[in-house]
Amino acid sequence: MVNKTSSPVLCIGSALWDIIASSGQALNPGDDVAGRIRRRPGGVALNIALALVAQGQPAALLSMVGRGPQGDALIAELEEAGVDCQYITRSDDPTDTYLAIETTSGEVFAAIADCASLERAGDTILTPLRDGRLADEFTPWKGSVIVDGNLPVTVLESLAEHGDFWGANLTFVPASPGKAARMRAALKSSSGTLFVNKGEAEILCERSFADAEEAGTTLRTLGAHRTIVTDGPNPACLCVGEEVVTVTPPKVEANTTTGAGDVFLATFIATELSGKCVEDTLETSVQAAAKHITKVIT
Repeated sequence: MVNKTSSPVLCIGSALWDIIASSGQALNPGDDVAGRIRRRPGGVALNIALALVAQGQPAALLSMVGRGPQGDALIAELEEAGVDCQYITRSDDPTDTYLAIETTSGEVFAAIADCASLERAGDTILTPLRDGRLADEFTPWKGSVIVDGNLPVTVLESLAEHGDFWGANLTFVPASPGKAARMRAALKSSSGTLFVNKGEAEILCERSFADAEEAGTTLRTLGAHRTIVTDGPNPACLCVGEEVVTVTPPKVEANTTTGAGDVFLATFIATELSGKCVEDTLETSVQAAAKHITKVIT
C-alpha cells in the first residue's frame, strides 16, 4: 500500500493526445495495411502523473494545453482520473499530439511528437512555482518533481540550476531517444536522478555499453547524482554513490511497450516515497513495467 504524501509529485512536461496505430501484420516502410487506431491521453509527464495517482500517490501536472475542445476533453479525462490539473497553463495554440505506429510485438515502428505548443510556452508553465501558488523565490518547492525531456533545453537547464528546486527531489526522464541529448542538463543537477534506457545513455555518453550497469556507472562519472538505467528484457540498474543495484525483469510476451518506461518510473517514485528500500523499489518497478507491456490493448 503506497503512503500518500501531504504534497503531490509535480510532473512537468508534455500533456497531449496519443494517436496509436497497430496492425496484426508485419510492417515495412511504405506499407498500407488494415489495423486499429486509438486515441488516449499521453505525454511523458502526463503518463507518469496518471500512473502515480493510480497507485494512490497524489500528482499535479505542469504543462501547456490548448483552450479548445481537444484541450478541454484532455483535462476532463485527467481530472476524472484524479490528476491535479489546476496548475496547467492554457493557450490558444492547438493541444499537442503524439502519433505512433506499433509493430505486432508492441514496439514503436515509427512516431512523430508534435510538442510545438509546449516548446513555445518555454518556462511559462513554471509560473505556479514562482508566483506563490506552489512556491516562490523565498519558499522553493521541496517535494518530488518529475521533469520530462520534451521541455526546451533552456527550460531543462533552468530547472537543473535555478533556485526553484533547491531541496527538491528531482528526476529527469527523456521523452525519446531523439531527445535524449537534452538530458545533459540533468548532469548539472547536484541532487537529481537521471532515468534513461540503455540506448538513451549511449546517446548521452556518445559510446556503446554492454549493459545497464556499465551505462549507469558511466553516467555517474559524468556528474549524475543518481542514475536508473533500463534495458528492455535485460537487467535494470540503479547507481548512487558506490552502490549498484541490478534487477532482471521477468520474461513476458509484449503487447505494447508504449508508456512502459513511464509506468516503471512512476512505480519507482511512489514505492520509494512509501519507505521501501532501493532493492525492493527497483524490483517492484520492474514488475510493474512487465505487467504493463502484457496488458490487452482495447
